[in-house]
Amino acid sequence: MVTCGTYLKQHHFRGAARLRALCDALQATAMKYEWNLQAWAVFSNHYHFVALSPPRPGTLPIFLNELHSQTATAANGWDGTAGRQVWFQYWETHLTYQKSYFARLSYVHRNAVHHGLVREPSLYPWCSAGWFQRQATTSFYRTIMKFGTERLSVPDDFALDWAPDPS
Repeated sequence: MVTCGTYLKQHHFRGAARLRALCDALQATAMKYEWNLQAWAVFSNHYHFVALSPPRPGTLPIFLNELHSQTATAANGWDGTAGRQVWFQYWETHLTYQKSYFARLSYVHRNAVHHGLVREPSLYPWCSAGWFQRQATTSFYRTIMKFGTERLSVPDDFALDWAPDPS
């Protein structure tokens, strides 16, 4: 699992177009480096994802460097602020136990609810919850979405004091 925040928790990706660009860049870069995304959620000042390890271990720093470079350049172009630092740091957790994996899948799929942006995870367009609801078997979907996350320690103190318009 990976969590990354923007520098000073600034909302560089506020708005539907910027969130879509960040979400698309995450998915495209993950595919390029063969990281199989299992859950993802992007917000104006941070993101989370859970992915299966790629066939070529050790590519996470390269993958994230490319993602951050590409999206920082885009954000700075939108705002006319060439050279501004956009991303701060990332935290990674190597999941080795099924319960840990399930808890983090649940956490990421439900993260927009956690931040008060939507009441139902599948209603947030810049995360995998809707995709997961459509693709997973009903029993697996229910298992994951009911999985407890209260004991997780995930860096997620990113205040989101606005609700994006999903259009």
